[in-house]
Amino acid sequence: MKSPLSKAFSGKRIFLAVFIGLAISGWMLYRSISAQHFIDVQSGTGDYVWVDTNKNGKVDHSDAAEFKASEHGDYQLETISSTMSRMNWSVYSWLWIGAAILFMVGRDFFYMIRIRMLTENKLGRKAAFYVVILWEFASALSPGVVGGTAVAMFILNRETIPFGKATAIVIITAFMDNLFFVVMIPLVFLFIHHRDLFPEAEASAFFLTWWFWVGFAIIFTVCLLLYLTIFRYPKLATYFLLFVFRLPFLKRWKFIAAEWGKDIERASREFKQKNRSFWLRVFMATFGSWISRYLVINAILAAFLSLGFLDHIKIMGKQLILWLFMLVSPTPGGSGVAEFAFGELLYSFSSSFVLLTVMAILWRLISYFPYLFIGSFLLPAWIRRTRRQAFSKP
Repeated sequence: MKSPLSKAFSGKRIFLAVFIGLAISGWMLYRSISAQHFIDVQSGTGDYVWVDTNKNGKVDHSDAAEFKASEHGDYQLETISSTMSRMNWSVYSWLWIGAAILFMVGRDFFYMIRIRMLTENKLGRKAAFYVVILWEFASALSPGVVGGTAVAMFILNRETIPFGKATAIVIITAFMDNLFFVVMIPLVFLFIHHRDLFPEAEASAFFLTWWFWVGFAIIFTVCLLLYLTIFRYPKLATYFLLFVFRLPFLKRWKFIAAEWGKDIERASREFKQKNRSFWLRVFMATFGSWISRYLVINAILAAFLSLGFLDHIKIMGKQLILWLFMLVSPTPGGSGVAEFAFGELLYSFSSSFVLLTVMAILWRLISYFPYLFIGSFLLPAWIRRTRRQAFSKP
């Protein structure tokens, strides 16, 4: 009996996935650059005045109800794209934007190193590149709290990694990513004061602080469960798979779930035999990928702001908060949540709504949208490349 996964990569499904990916990519990109906001202009030269409809004393630049038409207003309605085109882009700015792109490449480079180590170099560089990009593509289309891990095991299996071991590898990568947060967040609070990490506004600070600690509790719990699954009680994975495959539409493949569970247990025994230096190298690759990811925002802010060394440290600390929000976000790729948290957390570096919004869009243009488009185009090529490779026997 064929595995239920064998149909997942049929021609029709792949073309449907590509179409959906490109459609979502185009729509989200268009929505981002065409979004309209009310920006401050020279007094008396604008077309709108602020009326503070919700009586919170704070200008909500994206809420049309907060403004009314006026011949001598202080605000003007513009799209993000038109605002970006009128900004002063110096050579210095372009150099830092180039650095941000290089940091994104560095992030994927460290991910490739990590996935090759975990597969004991059974994946070549080209295969590792496809795995990482398609994994990011799946993550970009998935809610932050889900991520692309559910798809990653199928991608690895397509690259001839046994499904059980592929599952174990995905669990380990998720464990390492969560471990990075569990280790780094206490260090951030040790060296950076709480008031430097959250916005000054009392209402925003309370909400974001509450959301942050709830997210941290989730991350810590997930990290502990992943550790127990791989390094202590691998049979937990078997029990979970057998439980899932009791569902009526999956029951006929229950024997496959049992075999996957055995593969996970076998992979767990192999990983337990690895020495400490191996795990240190894996964690260092994880550390390198996350730091490279964070440096993207540092570079974007440096393109428009004058920052000192301590400012860069504070920005990286704030990003731990920002990314944790995105990890527990229910929206695809943390969309919406990311832009909101970006502005709230980095407000202390610039009070200009326009500049913060432009920098947030640039950040997403560099770190998010490319994976949607590149992944959509790479997926058919990857399917053709791996078509000759039969799925591993369950």
